[in-house]
Amino acid sequence: MHSWKISVSGGLRVGRRVGWTVLAFLSLAAGSASAAEPEAVKSNDWTRELDRVLSTGGMTGAEVSALVIRERDGKVLYARQPDRLMTPASNAKVLTALAAIDTFGAAHQFETQVSTDGTLGRDGMAQTLYVRGGGDPAVTSEDYWRFASELRDAGLRGVRGDLVVDDSLFDRVRWHPTVKDVSPRAYHAPVGALNANYGSFSVTIRPGSEVGAPVSVTISPPVSYLVPSNHGTTLSKSVRRTIVVDRKGGDGVEHVSIHGGMRLGDKPKTFYRSVLHPDLYAAAVIRMQLAALGIDVKGRIRSGVAPDSARPLHTFAGSPLADIVRSFMKFSNNGIAEALVKNLAIHSGSRIGTWELGGLAMRDRLIGLGVPADGFDLVDGSGLSYHDRVSPRALVTALRVARNQFQSSPEFMSSLPVAGRDGTLKKRAKNARDQVRAKTGLLNGITGLSGYAAMPAPGRSGEREVVVFSVLANGYRKSDKEAIKSLDAFVSKLVAVDERRN
Repeated sequence: MHSWKISVSGGLRVGRRVGWTVLAFLSLAAGSASAAEPEAVKSNDWTRELDRVLSTGGMTGAEVSALVIRERDGKVLYARQPDRLMTPASNAKVLTALAAIDTFGAAHQFETQVSTDGTLGRDGMAQTLYVRGGGDPAVTSEDYWRFASELRDAGLRGVRGDLVVDDSLFDRVRWHPTVKDVSPRAYHAPVGALNANYGSFSVTIRPGSEVGAPVSVTISPPVSYLVPSNHGTTLSKSVRRTIVVDRKGGDGVEHVSIHGGMRLGDKPKTFYRSVLHPDLYAAAVIRMQLAALGIDVKGRIRSGVAPDSARPLHTFAGSPLADIVRSFMKFSNNGIAEALVKNLAIHSGSRIGTWELGGLAMRDRLIGLGVPADGFDLVDGSGLSYHDRVSPRALVTALRVARNQFQSSPEFMSSLPVAGRDGTLKKRAKNARDQVRAKTGLLNGITGLSGYAAMPAPGRSGEREVVVFSVLANGYRKSDKEAIKSLDAFVSKLVAVDERRN
């Protein structure tokens, strides 16, 4: 269908896009109309200073929308076109996290089902072992050791035949179609119903012992599915050359290629890369951890579907959703976001998890919680797509809901990065250290920050009160680093003592 979209330059353009709502045109039209209405905010030296921060420096040439409200009563303290729909980058994860916690509950655990094609023999041997993914986006190598240990406790001692991984709970679309130029970097990990290590792995490279020697390569986890192809060379200290790490698919494996060089004496360098086939990668990790406990898989690894006749052997429960959301938000994990969206589709009654159906379920959930329908139009859950649109008012509304929902408030609040302390804000906004909890966002020419700040309470010396804020900037002319610096300056002014605010 045709839908209207706000361009980075602020104008309207027509494009072809399948969104998550047939009301896209009405939503955007309503959002544009409300954006034209003046916000009832008293202008003073403090608000003019915030205007200056969002108009100069790193924000030069940018379209900027922002909203700051007092949490306890909703009073608007600062507004700058707060209803304009903007590309949010990872600020969209605020909506995904809220919808997921409200839908599943903080204690929910996604389950991975294990079955065999018959009963275990007296020797504990299975003929074929089936592992069916349940959409858990956060199972790590360490978790799979526990998985293997629980299978041993269930009586499994070996597999005579194949290890079959069943990824059929989700569709096979690994990356959202609107996300172009998918790279091998970890933040572009594929989406699957059976995962390991967020669909990523690390490659640590060290120079050799002498000039001309091959570089040393260590892949973690050390699974046979990841096959190194080392063309890296140790160089003299006077030569400058970079190392390039890539990966490509092969016959049941992925080849990890290393090109370029490192200088003799250089410190080790670690690269994080994504896999192409999350199910086969997970199978390799499972096989490795089974072997570590003496459970040998004699056959091969392959993708398939567990037959209805398979006999259940074990159900593995992953980490609670509260822990998953914390990793997701603190470190802005894109793969978790997209898996949560597809899980929302399953929860809504769909047989297969898809972005389209998960997005509709997410939209319905958010509107039911009070997030304005004309304030967001998303196509994914991570914010990686440039087709996503959200207004600061929608984000502020979602943040207020999350803070005041009994079932979500503690987990949601603790999931946000803390300024100057951890997550994606660990090295940022140090002038607001411990006084800001917020979700970051960054794409090329796009940045944003949405969350909570502890603002000095006017007339109450030494006391602070919580404000909820969202700032979204699109199309700035300066560098990402300078734009981020401006956002950090904005929140620093929110938490600073300033008599001009009164």
